[in-house]
Amino acid sequence: MTPSVRTAHTADLAPADLDALRALLDAAFAGDFGDDDWDHGLGGMHALVHDGAGLAAHGAIVMRRVRHRGRWLRTGYVENVAVRADARRRGLGGRVMTELERIADRAYDLAALSASDDGAALYTARGWRSWPGEVHALSPLHGDVRLPEEEGSTYVRTTRAALLDPAHPLLFDWRDGDVL
Repeated sequence: MTPSVRTAHTADLAPADLDALRALLDAAFAGDFGDDDWDHGLGGMHALVHDGAGLAAHGAIVMRRVRHRGRWLRTGYVENVAVRADARRRGLGGRVMTELERIADRAYDLAALSASDDGAALYTARGWRSWPGEVHALSPLHGDVRLPEEEGSTYVRTTRAALLDPAHPLLFDWRDGDVL
């Protein structure tokens, strides 16, 4: 039987759910997942897949603001996508992304994420596009700061393609830890 995907807001997750989620993310990112990364995935909607062994896959979508072509866009930012090691290559990451994309398409002007080299194939296969333009963030100390290290790993999705023009940068709101 195929496990079902459950969606829930962070506020609707029990402490045990959050503990299982943090354990999944710590294991999936093999020591490269910190408290700021954890915080980035809270406060939005989660897609969770459970199987007989517990939490098998997860992803979150949180609200961010991105300024593009003089307009602030409501952006659903995908965070903390992970599949338990023994549950990989069964389509669970794709099922999580289907739910997050459904939310993004209905609730936001734009969806965005930062992909690792390993994760990029999942997103491009689903129609996400690597952003070909500049990526910036609005720093509280320095204003508009270009983030060249994020260029090439920032992916976007929108049902309103005319909205985006790579001749103009994406300017993300600031947050602690990794900005993207």
